[in-house]
Amino acid sequence: MSDSPHEALRADPDIGPLVETHGELTLDPASDLFERLVISILRQQVSMASAAATRERLFDAVTVTPAGISDADNDLLRDAGLSRQKTRYVNEVADAFLEHGYSIESFEDAADEEIHEELTAITGVGDWTANMQLLFAFGREDVFPVGDLGIRKGFEAVVGDGYSRAEMREYAERWAPYRSYASLYLWRVEEDIAESVEEVESA
Repeated sequence: MSDSPHEALRADPDIGPLVETHGELTLDPASDLFERLVISILRQQVSMASAAATRERLFDAVTVTPAGISDADNDLLRDAGLSRQKTRYVNEVADAFLEHGYSIESFEDAADEEIHEELTAITGVGDWTANMQLLFAFGREDVFPVGDLGIRKGFEAVVGDGYSRAEMREYAERWAPYRSYASLYLWRVEEDIAESVEEVESA
């Protein structure tokens, strides 16, 4: 396969037209893993608008670092818009980072599966949240987040409906080792999908 993800995907009958339409979308790794994780938790099961409003209030109220979250009063986090559950989750993430010293650099040599396993061991970090970190925090090239609604919508629009998640994973193997890039394009299939993923919209 070509060394270039865009060259490889241009040859694909499903993704190729999207590459021509949207140009060469890129993966831009984050500099702060903790901040990215907190943002992903804020986005769990809410609209982008709601998550953005909570993010703004939270970042105004506290220093979004492991120590800053750990030291913050839970009422302050709740006042910023976090639910009781998400308040617990960001505290769990902060505790894990303080205990293990996690960072982008600490996972530099880890395989995707290792990172996924380590992150999902933290209460509040499930499969979707871990996959978002692999894509948008670490910039890993071969992640297919089938649990994401936008991915499923884009896949249905491009490939067709009636696929189970297992069948989607199997189908997506044709896009390896660039399934992350294929995902970026699936998110861009329709404007309403792209608007639900801030990183794709601004790519």
